[in-house]
Amino acid sequence: MIIKKFVGKTEEDATQQARDELGTGIVVMNVRPVRRVGFWSFLQKPKTEVTVALEEEPDLSDRIVRPKKSQITPDKDKETAAVEEPVDINKKLVKAAQSGILPPLKVAGADSLKLATTNAVAAENATASSVVLERAGVTVPSSNSVIEEKLDSLHSLLEQNIVRPQKDAGSSKDALEHKESTNASSNNSINVNSKDDPIPDETLSFIKLLYNTMIENEVDERYVNELTDEAHRFTRPGIPLEYFLSNVYQKMILKFGKPEEITPSENGVKAEIFIGPTGVGKTTTIAKLASNLSVTAHKKVALITVDTYRIAAAEQLRTYASILEIPFRVIYSVEDIRKAADDFQDMDYIMVDTAGHSIHNDEQKSEVGKFVDALKEKMDTDTFLVMSASTKYRDLLEIVDAYKEDFDYKLIFTKMDETGAVGNLYNIRLHTGAPMSYITNGQNVPDDIAVFDAQRVVKSLLGGKGML
Repeated sequence: MIIKKFVGKTEEDATQQARDELGTGIVVMNVRPVRRVGFWSFLQKPKTEVTVALEEEPDLSDRIVRPKKSQITPDKDKETAAVEEPVDINKKLVKAAQSGILPPLKVAGADSLKLATTNAVAAENATASSVVLERAGVTVPSSNSVIEEKLDSLHSLLEQNIVRPQKDAGSSKDALEHKESTNASSNNSINVNSKDDPIPDETLSFIKLLYNTMIENEVDERYVNELTDEAHRFTRPGIPLEYFLSNVYQKMILKFGKPEEITPSENGVKAEIFIGPTGVGKTTTIAKLASNLSVTAHKKVALITVDTYRIAAAEQLRTYASILEIPFRVIYSVEDIRKAADDFQDMDYIMVDTAGHSIHNDEQKSEVGKFVDALKEKMDTDTFLVMSASTKYRDLLEIVDAYKEDFDYKLIFTKMDETGAVGNLYNIRLHTGAPMSYITNGQNVPDDIAVFDAQRVVKSLLGGKGML
């Protein structure tokens, strides 16, 4: 694991420096403003420091799909084009809700139309680490973010070559262990215990507390064991417990990886296909994303549905299309979807709603597969598996395995507001290896959707309250 800090004029500038040096596989761990030193520093604008991590272990890099660099951004040409009267979707959404066509909506202001980013909680002071440490009876500094302090400490260790990863090693894990044992015997300032050394009572109590916290949040026990199996490395007297918690925190963020958002195609129109079981909120999720793409990102979007089993779902999507003033079409056959693909070639995105069905209904699953294959013949596609965060773990495993047989998908979790334990997000990410994408936490269009935020979810899994 490489952990490094970059300082730039802005967060984007510092992050770009990190990408240039370490590649696109970096994960942003922390963002904070830093002031310059010197007599005239108070007259100068503060810079931004970004702490990033890069996982070098082969088992992780083999599973994580590298994210694309491009993101949803308004076209510059459209920003400078002649000013057109904007679509006031707020008024139209209210009117549709009042008429009973759509469910009651809380309409967003202009600022809240923007999708949340993975750094939205960088300035939060309430962190999971502080909560867990306080419950364990460990004194926690109140003036600064404990997570930030732990990252600083770990970064210092890396600079001292105590736990520096071997960048050119073929087996990074074995090389890392060899490096640590070599350093330990070389009279470095901090040594680590072997597995046979006894663990101090205070540390053992803390590890048990952290273990139970993750289990209570429904993280699979085998994944909890993987995260805590190196506890002996951090149990020597004099080593702060924050070191162990920091290790777990970083591992979980790196395991989640960077979320993969909807990105434009270099080849023209792109189809965004949404699959999943019934009742998970696919149609509403599509409406939220279409609203943000059309209104905020100024993209040309078309909506189509192949869900002819539920008339209400098709009519709901038709209403959203009317409000957004974008094309809409109902698809009944493979020939229909091919024609729609040809007709919508001037679009940036085609958002495709599919019929929800039981994972045991092979006929319907095959039908959806034919529609997807027809679109792949015409254009670039992304497929998103939409699932409810409140679904039981056993059922989620059946769902992801059933769809994995026919689709290469990204993950969207809905109904985050309906569950207090989100360990299944971590479980499914590791089980499938599929990249995380978006989460939703309510029915409000277009508000209640955000890009998946690993920092926020991990803090919640480690005991942080009010993180989601």
